Parts: sequence; C-alpha cells; structure tokens
Amino acid sequence: MRRCLPAVAALAVLAAPLRAQGLRSTITQLFTFGNCGQPLCLAGSVLAQNGHGDHFIPADVAGNATILSFLTDAIGLSSADLPVSAATSGATFTLVNGLPQRTAESSGPVFGERGPTLGRGRLLVGGNVTNVNFSTLRGVPLSDIELNFTHEDVGAPGLGDSPYENDFIEVRTQLHVNLYVSSFYLTYGLSDHVDVGIAVPVGHASVSGESTAQIVPFGQPAKHFFSGTPTDPVLSAQSSASGSASGLGDISLRAKLNLNSSPRASFSLLADARLPTGDANDFLGAGAFGFRGLGVFSARFGAFTPHFNGGFYYRGGNLENNALLATAGFDHLMSDWATLSFDVISEWQLGPSKLIIPPPVQIIAPFQRTITPTNIPNGRDDIVNASFGFKLRMDSGTTGVMNVILPMNRGGLRSNVIWTLGLEYNL
Repeated sequence: MRRCLPAVAALAVLAAPLRAQGLRSTITQLFTFGNCGQPLCLAGSVLAQNGHGDHFIPADVAGNATILSFLTDAIGLSSADLPVSAATSGATFTLVNGLPQRTAESSGPVFGERGPTLGRGRLLVGGNVTNVNFSTLRGVPLSDIELNFTHEDVGAPGLGDSPYENDFIEVRTQLHVNLYVSSFYLTYGLSDHVDVGIAVPVGHASVSGESTAQIVPFGQPAKHFFSGTPTDPVLSAQSSASGSASGLGDISLRAKLNLNSSPRASFSLLADARLPTGDANDFLGAGAFGFRGLGVFSARFGAFTPHFNGGFYYRGGNLENNALLATAGFDHLMSDWATLSFDVISEWQLGPSKLIIPPPVQIIAPFQRTITPTNIPNGRDDIVNASFGFKLRMDSGTTGVMNVILPMNRGGLRSNVIWTLGLEYNL
C-alpha cells in the first residue's frame, strides 16, 4: 500500500490536461461562415457595408447565444459524467484467526455497489478503458440537428416592423463527439468495516462536424447574404470544424463504511467526491465539484448476489441539476472463473432542467409567423441505462472485465452503446 499511494498521488498531480484550442470553441466554429471570424456573421453583408452583417451574431441576439451554449454545455456535462467502476469489486475477505478468509463467492459487480468491504489490509487495484460515441441529444440524432436563428430586433419592439427582420437562417448540423477514458483505481481496506479508494481518469475527447446554412429572405433586394451582391446574393454556406484534446479527468475520492454485515445480507454507506481536475473547456471534466452519497444494500444466496444502491448526487455547476440515484442489479458466479453482472443504473433529475431551449420566436408583421429555434425539445434529462458485463478470473490472480451499457431512454446526450474493458487484481 505504501508503494501504491505515492504513485497514484504523483499521477494526480502531474497528469495536467494537454491543452488544445478548446473543444467548446469547435462547436461555435461550425456556425462561423466566411471570414468574419464570429458565429453567424454574414461576410457578404459586411463587405457590402449595408449595416446588416451582424444582425444574427450571438453576442447581439440572446436567443442565438442560448442555442449555441446549450449544445456545448450538453456535451460538456455528459462527457464528465461517465460511470466509475465499483468501489469494492473483486473477492472480499475478513480475518479469521489472523488469516484472510473469502467472504464473497463471485467477483462482484462492474458499476453497481455491494455492501461488504474488502477487509482489513486488502487492496484492489485496476484499470479500464471506456469508449463513448455520443449519438443523440434528447432523442434527436446528432447527425440531424436543426437550428433556426432569427434576426435581431433593431426597430420598434416586436420583430417584423422592418421587412428584413423577417429574414432568418436555417442551419443543419452533423456532429460527431467521441470520448475515450482510461481509468486507474485502487481501493484499500482500512479495517474490516472501512474501505477508501481513488479513481484517476485520463481522457481523450474529439469533436468534429459539418454544417450547412441557408438564409431565408423575406424581401428584395437582399440585405443578408454570405457573399455576392444584393441583386445577386449567395444565400447558402457550409462550414466544418474538428478538434481533439487529451488530459486528466475528474478524480474521484471514495470511502465506504459497512454498518451491518451477516452471511446473508450487508448494508453500507458510500461517499464519492469528484474533484474538478479535468478541463471543462475540452470536455474532460465537469468544471465543478460533485458528490455522491449512497446507501448500499446487498444480499447473498449462494452464488447469486443481488444489490440495490440509492442516494443523492450533488453537482456544483451552475448548469447542472442535482439528481436522485438508484441502481438495482445482481452479480452471479456462473463458474469458478466467470461472473455475470447486470444492473439498471438510473439518475433522476431534481427540479426543472437548467439546460433550456429558448422559446419559439414570434414575428408580428407584416403577418404573424412562428420560428421554432431547433428540433431539440425541452424536457427532463433523466438517465436510465442497462449495464451488462462479465468478470473473468485468470490463473495469475488477475480478473478481466468486459461490460456494455445500453440506453433505456433518451434523456440528455446519449450513446447507443458504451463499452468498457479492464483488469483488476486483489492483493
């Protein structure tokens, strides 16, 4: 244990994020057309010096800024909230007449938690690789995001008093967001009833996309155009952007206290603090402190071990909702070397969502029209996933881990599948 802790501490201190251009800026680049250098700036109108080139810029139009920030914030929050391996997996032990005695038959769950602790002086070390390829945002495919940007209200209150306030920009965007996370973790038994642990993730995030913009004009000659002239305007444009970043993610510090244990059932309390060590600008961390408090119950019926975890997730970020947590599942020893693990992992948002799509825009003249800002709906970002995996014991004493997580609903930013491969070793 003395040899392991300095190595983990050094990794936590030295593995600073490798700065890229900032992946959040990659999203806004998808909405930058021409050489204006700002999202939704119309280079043609600027060159024509007609004063209409900046009437869609997010800095000037609050609704436009909200739409763009919604996309970047949704990606950042989801990228920082991947599940962490069980705090006490693998075989558990207790001391009987000074000798360690195995107290659990299976190799334990993958992401769920069970009640027993490792036992005094026992150490679990492990590492895994997780891949997430995000595919939908609140049920809308990332390959088919529709955004509509309306004109700034520059005259009397209410859009439409000038014919050119009826113009709007349609943007169709394809996004590709991928995340690889390598996690290194250890858990140590301070006593037969107390475990402490740490998990250190190192991530690689990549973002790319293509977008096509179309100005929908209302009057002639054109006041808003990407290039050309008012009498021969170019009303469509394309943009693309990509970027990647690697670095330290949000470190997790964990402690588990066993309050009651018997051969048939066990109950513990688990505390898990997530430190904002990852760079939120590069989608490697949440950018704010997080804390999970869980009650952990498990029973044992021979080789079959069901468990239930319930608790609260506090998130310190301004755009993050706190959540109620509930996980139910089991691990089952199928043979001397193979354990099956299954969990339903859920997270239930508390309060109204802080990620809000702006309301439809009303154009009042020369006739009433409604422009919907996006095909992404407002709604709750509750998360329900099914986790299915195996733990395979090897002759060396090492345990191999294979797991997939599948979505059971479509709240928030989701992947069609999250896979994990890892190794664990009990000392």
